[in-house]
Amino acid sequence: WAFAKAEESNSELFKKVADHIIVISQQLDCHLENWNSQDLSNTLWAFAKAGETNPKLFKKVADDIVRFRNLEQFKPQELSNTLWAFAKAEESNSELFKKVADHIIVISQQLDCHLENWNSQDLSNTLWAFAKAGETNPKLFKKVADDIVRFRNLEQFKPQELSNTLWAFAKAE
Repeated sequence: WAFAKAEESNSELFKKVADHIIVISQQLDCHLENWNSQDLSNTLWAFAKAGETNPKLFKKVADDIVRFRNLEQFKPQELSNTLWAFAKAEESNSELFKKVADHIIVISQQLDCHLENWNSQDLSNTLWAFAKAGETNPKLFKKVADDIVRFRNLEQFKPQELSNTLWAFAKAE
């Protein structure tokens, strides 16, 4: 995370870390049990931000999340950053995107269409990731649109968040 945040990259370091995570995953039947949701999210974010690609790593993390993780353990920022990383790295994983979409839809239904724990950046980044990755989910987009129209003051959105949200809707259609 620190290397990516500082806009520094060291391909050898990133490869060594990816190889380490992949080995752990293989030893534990694809389950990264000692890695919490923030660890997974920050790691993928760092790889994508630094422009370091590693399809095997992204696949292993997606498999772990899809097979073993309760998404209630993830904060909205961790989910949106995870999806952002997949889209930015051009490492789409339909099962992961579907699991996250289903999770958001269930939350929305439980809270009368209000995604109260999701801030404008979380929503914007999530929609951007779906559109960028070519993952269509009309029901998710409808739920987020309903939330924005019914509950959000658009002044909560930064201009970039608004433009990314609109871009995602335009691209998804």
